[in-house]
Amino acid sequence: MHYFNLIMKITFKCSSLITFSIMMLLGFGYPSAQTGNSLPVSGHSTAKKGLFDSDEVLQINLKGDIRGVLNDRNQVPQNFQFILSYSNGDSNKMDFPVQVRTRGHFRRLKENCNYPPLLIQFPKDGPNHSSIFREQKKLKLVMPCTGDEYVIREWLVYKLYNLITPESFKARLVKVTLNDDKNKKVINPFYGLLLEEEKQMAKRNNLVAIEKKLSPQQIREDAFLTMAVFQYFIGNTDWSIQYLQNIKLLAKDSSAVPVPIPYDFDLAGIVNAPYARPAEELLMNSVRERRYRGYCMQDLKPFQAVFEKFKLHKDDIYKLYTGCTLLDARYIKSTIQFLDEFYKTINNEKAWRKDFTYPCDKNGTGNVVIKGLKED
Repeated sequence: MHYFNLIMKITFKCSSLITFSIMMLLGFGYPSAQTGNSLPVSGHSTAKKGLFDSDEVLQINLKGDIRGVLNDRNQVPQNFQFILSYSNGDSNKMDFPVQVRTRGHFRRLKENCNYPPLLIQFPKDGPNHSSIFREQKKLKLVMPCTGDEYVIREWLVYKLYNLITPESFKARLVKVTLNDDKNKKVINPFYGLLLEEEKQMAKRNNLVAIEKKLSPQQIREDAFLTMAVFQYFIGNTDWSIQYLQNIKLLAKDSSAVPVPIPYDFDLAGIVNAPYARPAEELLMNSVRERRYRGYCMQDLKPFQAVFEKFKLHKDDIYKLYTGCTLLDARYIKSTIQFLDEFYKTINNEKAWRKDFTYPCDKNGTGNVVIKGLKED
């Protein structure tokens, strides 16, 4: 009970993620106290922690041919030599060589985004064993598309799904400084997002990656419903199982029934990015309009267990937004209203039955498959 009382007293600036119930769910036993400071705490060593073991904003510096990599929006991008540096909790600067290249599709195009998303690849021998990057082989770095406030919003979506299930990608909010070593120009720091590697996430859940296309009905039912209801919850329609659009599949082994792991939430209504639009074939007016995109089910009882997960973590879900000092008050207010609408629906049987049987409507667009693009 001592640890339970301790964790209940902890307040986070941008996350109420680590609560007693979640830690027990993840199998970590009793949680240790963490702070959610927006910046690394001086004197507190982060070297013993892994990259995704803290909610503190990590400040990193990338030094190299900034102009070259940012302008490389080609289909086959080249690798650029960079130096990645950061300060650990003891204020000691650590740096090591990395290779950086652009990645992605929509966000890589200049007409869509100011900064392309990047892939950071570490040397074969890896960073120093005392570095928080010691376990990393490569990392996706989400860069601001139209403003870094949307990066913060997308980060919180990853935190939301971490609350619902451990079968989810972890994310680390970072403050990025770009330092061009050719013209000595330094770009003002902005927020970015580092995403957990697929293999690490799979290992954490005792799973392996499955590289094959399946139908939604071939996915483990409880895991599929959790994922699909979550996509409805955040107002995201930019996904599909059939084409692995913003979905990874993991399983106990190659012959086991897989679970879906969603990622890439910038087109979700809860993020509300200015460039976000639903696919035309869905006949939707806005990403703020929720649309359930699972498959038709006659027996709706399995939904009730999924709804209970969202009800169980409701307070922590709201605290992610009400307790985040990096969000503006207007966005917090609109998000709370967006969350309220979801909970109003799942607490009204007539309403949720209508929404979650939409894929059964032959005249609707509930069965439209988003083909998407091949992931790099």
